[in-house]
Amino acid sequence: MSQPDINSPRIAVIGGGIAALAAAHRIVELNPHCRLALFEAGPRVGGVISTLHRDGFQVERSADNFITTVPYGLELCRRLGLGEQLISTEAAFRRTFVVRRGRLHPLPEGFLMMAPTRLWPMAVTPLLSPWGKLRAGCEYFLPPRRDDADESMAAFVRRRLGREVFERLVEPLVSAVYAADLERLSVLATLSRFREMEREHGSLIRAMRRQKRLRHKEHRGESGARYGMFVTLRDGLSRLVEALASRLPEGSIQLNAPVEQIQYAEGKWRISLPPSAFRLPPSDFDALILATPSWMTARLLEPIDAELARDLAAIQHEGTAIVSLGYEEDQIGHPLDGMGAVAPAVEQSPILAISFSSRKYAHRAPQRKTLLRVFVGGARRPDLAEMPDEELLPLVRQHAEKLLQIRGEPVFIDVAHWPRTMPQYYVGHKDRIARIEARAAALPHLQLAGNAYHGVGIPDCIHSGEVAAERILSGFTS
Repeated sequence: MSQPDINSPRIAVIGGGIAALAAAHRIVELNPHCRLALFEAGPRVGGVISTLHRDGFQVERSADNFITTVPYGLELCRRLGLGEQLISTEAAFRRTFVVRRGRLHPLPEGFLMMAPTRLWPMAVTPLLSPWGKLRAGCEYFLPPRRDDADESMAAFVRRRLGREVFERLVEPLVSAVYAADLERLSVLATLSRFREMEREHGSLIRAMRRQKRLRHKEHRGESGARYGMFVTLRDGLSRLVEALASRLPEGSIQLNAPVEQIQYAEGKWRISLPPSAFRLPPSDFDALILATPSWMTARLLEPIDAELARDLAAIQHEGTAIVSLGYEEDQIGHPLDGMGAVAPAVEQSPILAISFSSRKYAHRAPQRKTLLRVFVGGARRPDLAEMPDEELLPLVRQHAEKLLQIRGEPVFIDVAHWPRTMPQYYVGHKDRIARIEARAAALPHLQLAGNAYHGVGIPDCIHSGEVAAERILSGFTS
């Protein structure tokens, strides 16, 4: 590993999640002699990414894979030498179930997040009433909206496909991804391609059917998320965190180092830590990357730019809890012939989604055992994100075990709580981010990174960190 150069800029990264690690790693990639310090408030790096290995089970305690159509995760894994670790979801199980009246029904084949690619599965699904199916079919003939104004996901889907498709299909699928209130979630900041389809083709059905002809063979039989486009690391996503950390200069990662204050004076950023925290002297840096949650970034920047801080603080966050349950295969009555299930809000279930984790990736459970991950909380039930385990576990088990016809006690239990970790991209989010970035750009040698700005997935966070690093270093080139 290259030694730091006293003439290179001294750069601080605040935060220890995947965006912060990607930023720090990119700085080292582009300038191996830089003087780097990364400050993480907690006892480990990785943020919500955490892999648990116990009793033969491999449990991802948060995100369990990432999409490859956004290339940044895939590219980073390959640059880190993790290419041979990448594995795809099990092809035989690439479909989703939806809860209706307490029972699981397959999502219509070819229904991808918000619109159908095939009409016959929509015509015969028990998830929709005859009127709901007829209303959805009328979408083909509805005039498109061609302006660029934002609207909520709920308003968009009801306008195009009707109330039933929204409540029974789209709301549970999108809630499982964003843990959001879809009456407020921005369609332009999350799934803008569907608005683009409407503008370009006049109809979502028309657009999806045209696209289907281009990729029919590749994704035949899939529904819900495009499962064939997702990958994970065989030894767990913590391998990505470990690989990134190992590439950083020795001693550059400072754990249990919560930053209390930042200041800018005389061309330097000064970072203040509590007296009890070890810090790498001196505390002055030439440049700073804030890769903390936006509400924390707002607190740090408030004394420097109050207006910028207000916009950052206005990005609301929700939390989730993930209950992982292992069972013997013969305890489960449902065949689990899919990747998982989602529950619409109208079902009034505490569950957002259930991932059939060892169906997605078979190595995650020992032979003749099954691993499930149950998601609760979000904007629908924010109280569940922080509910004590002794209250949460019985509630989750009651509903999950009834849905999947499970008998007896689980052989494995793990509960992960992630309060206030999911930013909410509400209507107007893109305009707010434009304001944030314009004001942040006026602050010298400062960049923002993280999941609050341009995407919540792992590849989006990686890209956010890498772009921040590249912009910081470009400010020091002659």
